[in-house]
Amino acid sequence: MTIRRGIPPLLILTFVLTGCTGDEPPPVQLAQVTRASVSEVVEAPGTVGARATATLTSPAAGTVGKLYVSDGDTVKKGQLLAKITSKQARDQLDQAREADAQAAKSASSGGPAPSVQLPQLKLSGKLDAKVRRNLAKARSSAKKIEDPAIRAQLLSALDAAEAQHDALGELVTGLSTSLNRTLSQVTGQLGAGLGGLTASMSSLQAASRTQTKAAVKSAKSTVDALTIKAPFSGVVTLGGAGSGGAQPDLSALLPAGLALPSGGSTGRSAGIIAVGVPIAAGDAIMTITDVSELSLAADVDETDVLLVKDGTTATVEFDAVPGASYAAEVTGVGVTPKEGATGGVSYPVRLSLGDGLYDDGGEAPAPKPGMSAVIRLTVRESSDVIAVPASAIVSSGRESVVWLVRQDRAERRPVKLGAQGDTMVEILTGLQVGDRIVVKGADTVREGQEIG
Repeated sequence: MTIRRGIPPLLILTFVLTGCTGDEPPPVQLAQVTRASVSEVVEAPGTVGARATATLTSPAAGTVGKLYVSDGDTVKKGQLLAKITSKQARDQLDQAREADAQAAKSASSGGPAPSVQLPQLKLSGKLDAKVRRNLAKARSSAKKIEDPAIRAQLLSALDAAEAQHDALGELVTGLSTSLNRTLSQVTGQLGAGLGGLTASMSSLQAASRTQTKAAVKSAKSTVDALTIKAPFSGVVTLGGAGSGGAQPDLSALLPAGLALPSGGSTGRSAGIIAVGVPIAAGDAIMTITDVSELSLAADVDETDVLLVKDGTTATVEFDAVPGASYAAEVTGVGVTPKEGATGGVSYPVRLSLGDGLYDDGGEAPAPKPGMSAVIRLTVRESSDVIAVPASAIVSSGRESVVWLVRQDRAERRPVKLGAQGDTMVEILTGLQVGDRIVVKGADTVREGQEIG
């Protein structure tokens, strides 16, 4: 919705056409173009929002053990607000600690990886020496035989036996070396396999310990959250936020906000909050609202939003504070469209809200979060400019025209408009100060019409 406001010109000379009879109002009125100040205002609905709102919830099922605040109390950041009694949460912490202790014990008792040792094959040096001693004795005895033919035959047989023994020894040595090499390879493979198994077992134990540590940390965090403290300074409301909503949806505009602790998100209402009342995990215990700075969330129509910039000033009125006007200033213009029930599109605009004054100059009270407002944004303002009454402007397609009266005849004059107020419109081109124009009945005038 758009409302245009302006300041009347310094001087308007009104001429009544001759020829009017009786008490009938003149069909056409003239005025002289002059200078004036023009303000263009866009009107939009809005809602008051707090600087921050957090609904504190119970982290576990239990009962309200202690309550240190009441509805409407003002609290400081970090102040103790309530304590929840929860056997379930403490039992879970004990179980998590026991599981972690068992995992730590298993990890410490793993021990080093087992080693694999296979025996090496060795030739008996004693057997080889005994054979050679026997051969030496036999050769000595053969040499004592007097018959040369028999002696030669025995010595030849002993030489053959010794050669055969030497060949067999070399064969056994080679076989032993080959077998020992194979045994070494098998030993290495078995050792690597056992080492991999040991590493896998160690990884599993480490993963189990990581999980049990995380479980202890999570359970301890839940137990710690049973002691509820204020995340920031503000006003207490026991239970969840009201259905009216203390904090408007400013997601399209707000910068990074406060990081709320565990249990700081909106939860289910637990009904009446009092000591001894049973509650479930996620039930809202209380809401903290920071009203140190109030803001406004406005919905500006798509036809007007391009005129709204950061720093645009506005005046604000509340049904709850009749007769008072508040100052405001645009701090952000959103880009996410919102479709209304009638199909129109609007965009979110955020404003900072200043002090308010009554019409008599008295100080107006600060509104509360959730109150509805009418916001009037001054999107364009021009001082001491050529201006005409809004009734003088005739729209012709995309063109704006006025009827200029020269030598008592109407002349169609296209004009370029600037700021458009409720009663006055700025003229950028097409007219000069002192020009006579039709300001009433302009839509009935025709080119060349005699206007005396």
